[in-house]
Amino acid sequence: MAHFVRTILSRCVPIAVVLLTAQPAFAALDIGDIAPKFIANAALGGKTFRYSLAEALAKGPVVVYFFPAADSADCSIEAHAFAEATDKFAALGATVIGVSADDIGTLSKFSVRACQSRFPVASDESKTVIQGFDALMQTRPDFANRLSYVISSDGKVAYYYQNLNPDKHVERMLEAVRALQKAPAR
Repeated sequence: MAHFVRTILSRCVPIAVVLLTAQPAFAALDIGDIAPKFIANAALGGKTFRYSLAEALAKGPVVVYFFPAADSADCSIEAHAFAEATDKFAALGATVIGVSADDIGTLSKFSVRACQSRFPVASDESKTVIQGFDALMQTRPDFANRLSYVISSDGKVAYYYQNLNPDKHVERMLEAVRALQKAPAR
């Protein structure tokens, strides 16, 4: 009997330790959660201003996308893709805001180059917005994870998508905004 107990414990204890100490790679806000309202310094076309999520939501749904670092190759690809899709989002009544931990000076330049002066990008150097949306990169906590949300005009998360590959974020956000337009009013 003692041998049986030792065998079971030798197999179960390591698994239990892993399960108890494991942390998820990320934990996005869930669909239906109230999105944190924020006001942040932002840039559009090289000009800085104060962006308010509450004010943007009063006009319709908002895509809030988080990205690790302005001017990195993948973040520039993603910003360019959002810029190219701005008219499609606008036709659906939605707006886009990018958020990173970069300083406003860096984002001011990025808003012209990568974003093509088509949508604003907000600076969150303190990472309060990033943390509020559970978008902090676990492996590199100085950066936001590549995480995109559709926030419905009632302030709730309608959809989210997390993937470090920038290729599908715009497509997924457009699909989610279209689905939101088709959803019956509650």
